[in-house]
Amino acid sequence: MKERTKRKEIRWAKLDNTANLFPVIATESMTNVYRISVTLTEEIDKELLQEALVRILPWFDSMNVRMRTGVFWYYFETNRKGAPLVTEENDYPCRYIEPHTNRNYLFRVTYYKCRINLEVFHVLADGMGGVTFLKELTYQYLRLKYPSLCKVTGDELSDTTSLNTEDSYLKNYKKSQPRGYKSEPAVHIKGEKLRTGALGVIHGYMSVEQLRQVSRERGISINEYLASVYTYSIYKEYLHGAVSKKPVVTCIPVNLRPYFESLTTRNFFAMVSAVFHPEKEEYTLEEVTEIVVKSLREQINKEHLEKLFSYNVSNQKNLVLRAVPLLIKKIAMRWVYYSSAKATTTTMTNIGAMQVDEPYQPYIRRFCAMLSVSAGQNVKGTICSYKDELVFTFSSILRDASIQRRFFKTLVQDGIDVTIESNGVYYE
Repeated sequence: MKERTKRKEIRWAKLDNTANLFPVIATESMTNVYRISVTLTEEIDKELLQEALVRILPWFDSMNVRMRTGVFWYYFETNRKGAPLVTEENDYPCRYIEPHTNRNYLFRVTYYKCRINLEVFHVLADGMGGVTFLKELTYQYLRLKYPSLCKVTGDELSDTTSLNTEDSYLKNYKKSQPRGYKSEPAVHIKGEKLRTGALGVIHGYMSVEQLRQVSRERGISINEYLASVYTYSIYKEYLHGAVSKKPVVTCIPVNLRPYFESLTTRNFFAMVSAVFHPEKEEYTLEEVTEIVVKSLREQINKEHLEKLFSYNVSNQKNLVLRAVPLLIKKIAMRWVYYSSAKATTTTMTNIGAMQVDEPYQPYIRRFCAMLSVSAGQNVKGTICSYKDELVFTFSSILRDASIQRRFFKTLVQDGIDVTIESNGVYYE
């Protein structure tokens, strides 16, 4: 692989519109860190994984940075330190990333048996950016592990890998857009919490084809089906099928790249909400599905998505607001964030179907992903698929797992075979 001389230069860049929020609200308990993992067919060699990271990091300007504090905004600067150290996983997922103990990097790489974990502070990139980096890390590791692969693939980045770091929010926003959303207080899932710092993880493994068949019978997409079952599970297990003055609001990130022809490896997504307001008792799954699907389809279109992020970008570009010192901005941004957090029950994100270059496929078993919890959202769901296996992962800080059980039980009742795995925290 060619060495990049630009690593010797110090460059700086502004944070994208979404990223500006994350360093303001990040804490030890609300880390804004997500994890994407790949499981290989053989156990990981730590030294080779470290070497792979050292080799590919200089190619990725979006990851090869440190964050600095300016007078008016945070900003990125090229990180000239060596790559962060690869370590064996020995703690809960999605922990806070402390830059000063991580060579000032805002991501970490760990491994456990056959699995490679990439954990990313959301300020750097969204899930698609993380997937791009993890795939290239995995490809480089496999080339080091199996040198014969180089004869087939070469020793450079995949032709499908983007290194684009444009701020696609700024490039695509429309001026003078009205606020693209309204909010009201939502149901929040509360209860006895796990011990401090613990994160409960439950993976459900299932067939993409079985999901596709069930969804097709209902005339909806797999994502719409899973969002409906998730909402229904919250309604049945947390609200116990009762009327509620507050809606169940499932927030769903939408990848904006296909709508605006973007290849950026930085954040570029918008949040829509599946809103279900229990105005009567005993809704069926079919009734919940109809409401959730209608809610999503009204929002997931280019015009509405453009309004959502254009409103936020317009605020960022406001000359008066730009002149306000960061210290004051942080106070205002925290207040806005915690106020808006009252309007969301949970988040369900779909990282998508992982595409792997053919020569590497025999060495890769599966991908999975998970989110850290956030203000008012003690339970979250993440979807990731590879070939015919889809993994739905719940992450939670609550001891009660009845919502998760209801979710997977409902899938089984619909004829979908599900295999469950957890990190054991519920048995401590």
